[in-house]
Amino acid sequence: MSIRSFRSVLSGRRVARAGVLVALGVASAAFMGTGTAAAAPVTCLSPPSANQILVSDAASCGATAAPGATARASAADSGTAVSVAERGGAAESHATGFGTALSGASDGGRSYAYALGGGLSHSWAEGPAMTVSVAGWGSGATADTTGVTCVGAQSFAVNTATGQWCAVGVGSTRR
Repeated sequence: MSIRSFRSVLSGRRVARAGVLVALGVASAAFMGTGTAAAAPVTCLSPPSANQILVSDAASCGATAAPGATARASAADSGTAVSVAERGGAAESHATGFGTALSGASDGGRSYAYALGGGLSHSWAEGPAMTVSVAGWGSGATADTTGVTCVGAQSFAVNTATGQWCAVGVGSTRR
């Protein structure tokens, strides 16, 4: 089977759906106790708080949401997670280790950023889109309205509005 025929079998939406499932599986494994936590985990929610910032030992989170939007950020170890949502958006970020996860959403978009054990993850969604970015130690992943980018062996990103995705530093779109 040639590469061209392989690409015709896999549509952009099928690949995006499969990628989302892989990212959620990786994130689920990270939260089921596969890591060692040194600092008490913190979770920031908005609403009910308009702007919540919490720090526990070295872990920190921040979440802010405009009326009609939701933001959730959680961090453990020395991770930092920040989520911002406006105009009906839903943003969620999770960070462990020395990871940094940044998530933003507006106009009804859904955004998920996961930084597991030292990665840098950034996700931004607008409109009916959903974006997911997952980055592990020494890796980075970005999924936003301008494209997706993966750097390093432990990276994954997808944008369901465009069908763009990348993994392990391969398949990145131009930014």
